[in-house]
Amino acid sequence: MVQGPTARRHIGLRLLAIALAGVAQGLALAWPFGVAQADWLTPASAWLNLWPQPGQPWPALQVVAMAIWLVLLRGAATGRAAFVSGWVFASAGLTATFWWLFISMHTYGGLPAPLAGLAVVALAGVLALYGALVSWLFWRLPLIRWFQNALFFACLWALAELARGVWFTGFPWGAVGYAHVNSLGWAAPWVGVYGMGALAVCLAVGLAHAWRSRVMGMAGRAMALAGVLAVLAVGPAVQRALPGFTQPAGELPLVLLQGNIAQDEKFQPGSGVPRALADYALGFTRRGVDTSVAQMDAVERSPVAAGTLVVAPETALPLLPQQLGVEYWQPVLSLLAVQQHAVITGLPLGNHADGYANAIWGITPTQAGRAIQRLADGASPAHLDEGAGAVYRYAKHHLVPFGEFIPPLAKWFVEMMNIPLGDFNRGALSQPPFEWAGQRIAPNICYEDLFGEELAQRFADPAQAPTVMVNLSNLGWFGNTVALDQHLHISRLRALELERPMVRATNTGATVVVDHLGQVTHAHPRAKSGELAATAVGREGLTPFARWAGQSGLMWAWLWAGAGCFAGVWLHYKQVRRRSPSLDDGPPPGSQP
Repeated sequence: MVQGPTARRHIGLRLLAIALAGVAQGLALAWPFGVAQADWLTPASAWLNLWPQPGQPWPALQVVAMAIWLVLLRGAATGRAAFVSGWVFASAGLTATFWWLFISMHTYGGLPAPLAGLAVVALAGVLALYGALVSWLFWRLPLIRWFQNALFFACLWALAELARGVWFTGFPWGAVGYAHVNSLGWAAPWVGVYGMGALAVCLAVGLAHAWRSRVMGMAGRAMALAGVLAVLAVGPAVQRALPGFTQPAGELPLVLLQGNIAQDEKFQPGSGVPRALADYALGFTRRGVDTSVAQMDAVERSPVAAGTLVVAPETALPLLPQQLGVEYWQPVLSLLAVQQHAVITGLPLGNHADGYANAIWGITPTQAGRAIQRLADGASPAHLDEGAGAVYRYAKHHLVPFGEFIPPLAKWFVEMMNIPLGDFNRGALSQPPFEWAGQRIAPNICYEDLFGEELAQRFADPAQAPTVMVNLSNLGWFGNTVALDQHLHISRLRALELERPMVRATNTGATVVVDHLGQVTHAHPRAKSGELAATAVGREGLTPFARWAGQSGLMWAWLWAGAGCFAGVWLHYKQVRRRSPSLDDGPPPGSQP
């Protein structure tokens, strides 16, 4: 059928509106404007959910944006139009969410700007296919009751996000639930981020129904909007009123190090490397040490209390242990052995023959003393994490596609970038915690905290469940952008799901302490070097999410979402049968009474 200029203009305007709604949903995850002045210590008060605050989620915008798109989706004339509508909405939303990947590929990777931009859009477009499929199904299988449509689409959307977060290693960054860490966080200990997203989708469908209804009028639509905003506004109060599932398990004094070493210098032997080795050695030992790269004997920092844990970011030490040599480790370990604090630091491990790992070392004074003796006996620094009494080791389990492992047929793309990338060894899913000062400390690296179901595996044995979680990251790849804030809110949601404090030590930010209620209690300014002295309160006990996800991963999420979708399909065809003896005589697809 040939379309005239007016029809094409109408379609173009419709797609533009859908794209803008998608962009709005992406921006709702962390409002980017004014982000440089973001106050991570701002409490999650009610007004925060209704008006944008730099660096904070804007849940009201997410619900309204999705509702606008759903109104346009219900007006689609064909299944193909519905599919395209869902794809445009999801693509625009994901592009607006992780546009900052462009910086890593272009600014630091040297990839030409057009190709880097195309890569971001292509990634968003591929991941948006999940949303496009469920949009088509929702349009094709309308239900009579608005609440039935709400539950049906919530389950469909949950399935789409589960698939995006799990299949092909998973990339759930930008899941709807993260926009609601300040509003629907009370649900996180029960249903996790995917359940929170389903609740938000229900609100959006209800709002869209009110707008499309011929009987509600403007007053009814205004009341529906006010009701949705009220649900979002009272979220913090609901969270405070509900009883928790965990109990305090003692305090852990902390010193969090933030090197703020420019990403284009971080691995340079003449600039970033010597600075990192000297600065972090000073942070570990509280005084300068005579290393192969710096003479710092006259420098000293304030001593720390006994039992303190000093934490440095991902790849804080940018060389392999054997590359640092005995001349680096001997003075550092000698000082740590006679002090009363422990250290956790990121550093790469491995060798060319066996492969490499993005890893962490944890060192107590006792372990430092044993390591010194092993060095004196001729052991290589590469083997200090082996054998009884060795330093603690954690190896990253969930690797970054294209960054830490190369997918098949993608080597050509990686080779175009000037970034030290390759295939890394993968650590075990559930690794023992680092025990110090009466706390069981569970580290995770970079975007591993994006996968709550994987962190929950460490809670399968309640007796060995972590009391404190620690994230070591380097987001310098993405500049001083909203990526820092988005990652912070991801950590906050993990704290809510598991009711554990999440300690974050990063290269450029956000270096913070998040308590078990998801609130930032201590924060270091972003993009500034220095250290943050703080205290985290460990927790014991298990949330419902920790119980079901720790035992079976996301199986229960798949089951309830799948059951809801099956129920929606069954209800649709049951309605069709009631209207006509022939299935072909039912209401046209996409219609809504």
